[in-house]
Amino acid sequence: MDLPQLLLVGLVMLLGLLGVLVPGVPGTLLVWAGLLWWAMHERTSLAWSLLVAATALLLVVQVVKWLLPPRRLRGVGVTRRMAVYAGTGALLGFCLVPVVGAVPGFMGGIYLCERHRLGTHGEAVTSLRTVMRAVGTSVLVELFACLLVAGAWVGAVVGA
Repeated sequence: MDLPQLLLVGLVMLLGLLGVLVPGVPGTLLVWAGLLWWAMHERTSLAWSLLVAATALLLVVQVVKWLLPPRRLRGVGVTRRMAVYAGTGALLGFCLVPVVGAVPGFMGGIYLCERHRLGTHGEAVTSLRTVMRAVGTSVLVELFACLLVAGAWVGAVVGA
């Protein structure tokens, strides 16, 4: 696959990762579609294996999300700004400490947003706990799975 197509696949995956954080945007589907696009052009055993594994992982994540108890997002004060902070934190954490850094990065992003909004450490931590109970688990599960898929894709592209 030539460089412009690889960049487009990466862009689709990045949009998917951002889409996980925005309600109504099929972020997981975009990440999977980017991987499918790459696998259709590569046609190697590595590409197909990665596509099958990613498909299985993302399907399991959808079932897990469905089983998690739903909560009202607006009722606990979740805003688009907070989603941007949380997503940026997860992405930075994932890059700084591969894979496991996404979780503390996600939480750190929420904390920074709330600290900026509320002003004190104690109120920000209380708000972080409330938000994580309401939305963090389901979004974090989906974002983590999509980051794993994107990271595996990057590893396959760089390693090949």
